[in-house]
Amino acid sequence: MDIIGFLWDALTPVNLVLALVGVVLGTVIGALPGLSATMAVAVLVPFTFTMDPAAGLIALGAIYTGAIYGGAFAAILVNTPGTPSSIATTFDGFPMAKRGDGGLALSVATFASVAGGVVGAVALLLLAPPLAKVALAFGPTEYFWLAIFGLTLIAALSVGNTSKGLIGACIGLFLSMIGVAVVGGDVRYTLGMQRFLGGIDLTSAIIGLYCVPVILDLVATADPHLKPSAQGGLRVREGLAIAMKSKFNLVRSSVIGTVIGILPGAGGSIAGLVSYSEARRSSKQSETFGKGNPDGVIATEAANNATVGGGFIPTLVLGIPGTPPDAIILGALLVQGIKIGPTLFTTDAPVVYTFIWGLLIATLLMLPVGLLIGRYAYASIVKVPKTVLAPTVALLTIIGSFAIHSNMDDAQLMVGLGIIAWILNRYGFQPSPIVLGLVLGSIAEQGFVQTWLIGNASGRIPEMFFGRPISIGIIIAALVTLTFPIWVDWKARRRKQLETSSAPADDAGASIAPEGKTRDLAGMTFAASFAVLGLAIWSGASGLTMLGSVFPRTIAMALAVFSLMLIAQNLRRPVGTAGRAKFALDTGGWRRLLLGAVMLAWVFLLPEIGFLVTSFAAFLAVMVIADHDRPPPQTWALWIATAAAICAGLWWLMANVLLLRMPAGLLF
Repeated sequence: MDIIGFLWDALTPVNLVLALVGVVLGTVIGALPGLSATMAVAVLVPFTFTMDPAAGLIALGAIYTGAIYGGAFAAILVNTPGTPSSIATTFDGFPMAKRGDGGLALSVATFASVAGGVVGAVALLLLAPPLAKVALAFGPTEYFWLAIFGLTLIAALSVGNTSKGLIGACIGLFLSMIGVAVVGGDVRYTLGMQRFLGGIDLTSAIIGLYCVPVILDLVATADPHLKPSAQGGLRVREGLAIAMKSKFNLVRSSVIGTVIGILPGAGGSIAGLVSYSEARRSSKQSETFGKGNPDGVIATEAANNATVGGGFIPTLVLGIPGTPPDAIILGALLVQGIKIGPTLFTTDAPVVYTFIWGLLIATLLMLPVGLLIGRYAYASIVKVPKTVLAPTVALLTIIGSFAIHSNMDDAQLMVGLGIIAWILNRYGFQPSPIVLGLVLGSIAEQGFVQTWLIGNASGRIPEMFFGRPISIGIIIAALVTLTFPIWVDWKARRRKQLETSSAPADDAGASIAPEGKTRDLAGMTFAASFAVLGLAIWSGASGLTMLGSVFPRTIAMALAVFSLMLIAQNLRRPVGTAGRAKFALDTGGWRRLLLGAVMLAWVFLLPEIGFLVTSFAAFLAVMVIADHDRPPPQTWALWIATAAAICAGLWWLMANVLLLRMPAGLLF
């Protein structure tokens, strides 16, 4: 069969326009927190039913790949993953933006995204049937260890503070267990509230844990949100040079993303985390990861975009969707009367190969589209005053979390989790381990419980967990990833001690002693609270079935153990001032308090009063809180008009384009 011949079908003017428009729409939607790739594809599916099957699939594929890429914009510029796939992009992308390299980060992300997308699409084009067998080789045991592999990234994110990172991961795993159990169907930890039956929505939680703390800190000082770039612009040549220099990281991450994309349910978030972990482990500058290393952005963006092509492999060959967008596109194929399965590549070859070529073309179009959008996006974010930027981002977070299920409960949960995350972050409990636990929790639990169930029935529990070849390989990789950052940190501290001991004595004849860690009283207090939470989780599992209780009790035990470890570590240290409160009611303190109160009032009053009135009033309130410069009345008049335009424009977009039922309330 001449696969190349189908390329000309994909290059028709109609298909090219659909690919271009799909990439632009997907990139814009993916860049807005909460408006995920799944939503973008789901909303636009009905418009493709009247199209030629290949053309409709090209449009959906272009929107999908554009949305995955667009998530990098929010991750880099406002520290909020536009999509869950961009979680790890925040680790280095936002630090780069804060120091003035945001344009460079966007350029690097664009080149990495295109390269990863091309690798995934080429794998789909040439290797779909044999690679689909990889998905069939993974059972529940492999999925469990794959989730644990992703959790080992905590060691890299929490060097020097590993106990707090492990506690955060357990909290995230606990949050993932709220609602109906993935195996057994037990209802757990809902506190008798109906809103928690569906569990904690992942996207809303990510927005809250990452974005709300950024907004709270944004209004606290008059300092600019992002440092303007001294070189200016996107720095495309420099970004290309960095991508070419890191070509091994680029290729490796693309391959990882393609393979993980093939695994049903894994998706871009796990691919990005695994690739980031491997990039850090193999780097000679591993200590710079998390502080603005471009290799971290390259690894994440190459991997999560490669999952697009990889995810279509089991979707088209086996009829098993790899991700939620794949499931929606699978439904679109069935509506078009296309039979899914191994015979798809022969019976409907013109449709499927034209679609794959169109996906590859759409991926290549991301390069000019992304660079053009990125140029204006970065310039706009840098120039917009905080007085307008802070309420705009706050409005986007609330709309984004509401839009996922058209449910204000998600927005209220988002704000609540965000305020808690800010408090925890002030005392060393970073949000990233919590997010990792939340993202990987359901996959880990399902694999753990199913493996335990099979092993218990056969009397071979150890063999089920530790006796399968693929599992052994993943376990070894996880152990290396877990211990490597700890070893690097120990080596660095050892080298510093040797340098200090060999330093010449000072004028008094005594050497300068290194500053030791003192007792973290606040951390000990939180650890004691988390130990009590572990006991509550264990107690809450007492009325559940064996299937529903085995994983919660395991996590409860781990949370209690890690909390006691943190307390024991601090008891060995001398008493100091490290545990004193880091939050004072200075100018920045009361601004944070007021903003937190406004956002809470915003999400609770919005369904009662109505979207437009509540959002406009809250927008103005946040503007007043964020104002440090006291501009003249003419400037305020312009800002108020801008606030009205933003609120009305977003309401119209949600109600008339995305067809969401917006809260009306008493005053519209």
